[in-house]
Amino acid sequence: MASADFVHLHGHSEYSLLDGGCRVGDMAELAAEQGMTALAITDHGNLFGVIEHYKTCQDAGIKPIIGCEVYVAIDSRHLRQAARGLTHGSNHLVLLAKNDTGYRNLTKLVSKGYLEGYYYNPRIDKEILRQHAEGLICLSACVSGEVAHLIQREGVSSAERAAREYMDIFGDDYYLEIQRHGIDIEAKVNDGLLKLEKKLGLPLVATNDYHFLRAEDHAAHDALICIQTNKKIAETNRMCYPDGLYMKTPEEMYELFGDMPHALENTLEIAEKCDVQFEFGDFKLPTFPKPKGFDDDGQYLTHLANEGLKRRYDHIDDKLQKRLDYELNVIIQMGYAGYFLIVWDYVHFARNNGVSVGPGRGSTAGCLVAYALGITNTDPIRYNLLFERFLNPERAAMPDIVIDFAETGRDQIIRYVID
Repeated sequence: MASADFVHLHGHSEYSLLDGGCRVGDMAELAAEQGMTALAITDHGNLFGVIEHYKTCQDAGIKPIIGCEVYVAIDSRHLRQAARGLTHGSNHLVLLAKNDTGYRNLTKLVSKGYLEGYYYNPRIDKEILRQHAEGLICLSACVSGEVAHLIQREGVSSAERAAREYMDIFGDDYYLEIQRHGIDIEAKVNDGLLKLEKKLGLPLVATNDYHFLRAEDHAAHDALICIQTNKKIAETNRMCYPDGLYMKTPEEMYELFGDMPHALENTLEIAEKCDVQFEFGDFKLPTFPKPKGFDDDGQYLTHLANEGLKRRYDHIDDKLQKRLDYELNVIIQMGYAGYFLIVWDYVHFARNNGVSVGPGRGSTAGCLVAYALGITNTDPIRYNLLFERFLNPERAAMPDIVIDFAETGRDQIIRYVID
């Protein structure tokens, strides 16, 4: 058995706050040492560690898999009440991004969990899960997952209905997650999962839900849990995680699941499906919607700036036109035409909706294009201000357009930009 015949798809870093005890960089390094070709991060309800995980996995020479263990409300995310005997009214579910579309959907789900469904935890529900399922792989999660919870509480028939619902949402990208941590309830859960595998033809995938790196880290992690629950280590009646929730080697996983090697092999299948690519170092601006007749941002910006120049000045001489043309050429050549259109749009929105806008400050005041567009109200020609202080072809840094808005109405502008 080669050491690369298994990949961890369920694990918690330090960003599973007061629950995960693994430093992100150490996770990737250890996975590479153990011969794994990929590693997933699935922190509870957040994506805080995703970028660090991506970079450290790349540094370690393994594929980063981006995921999250989300909380799914038992009913609507808008209902803030206990359900099915659970105070927080939610179950766990593991989501892994297959591609860039999946990552975008994952960020939307996690954000909606905080903004729309927060009750003890950031919760989503199946309504928005359906809306944003494209590009995502779904694992049924640990004993706190819905399928596992129903096996424990109501039996396999109820669990089957839930599994079928997830099958309908995710299709071939839905997997039953099986674990062997030595928890008593796992025997009943796993028996039910095997029945569902056989009846529904669902693939099993073996995971180890690790919360600390090595077996010897259990005591330190136990102290972390005591901090979370406001308990003392000496107390006996308290939460304590099993000592097997560490990043097991592929060899250890094969010892645990030697009777079902297909569940281990499926980790490789899932890892192969996942390919999220991040690009760093370049600004990624939204694509600005242009009216008919304009093929690109530069063409539309040129039109708006020339029209604005006519409104600003009674007479446009060659010197003034050359200054505008020069600035437009620099802005377009440096790739910032879309940036100017975005700023022009939300400043225009603010003025049209009665939100007071400042005259512009800093080096932006030296930009004739900004003045022509109405972004600033300081005439750079009258005050002999230099455009090069704002934007210079010899300086690669992105320019800052500093705009002040009145406190009243500022939230309206922020919401407009987000939408």
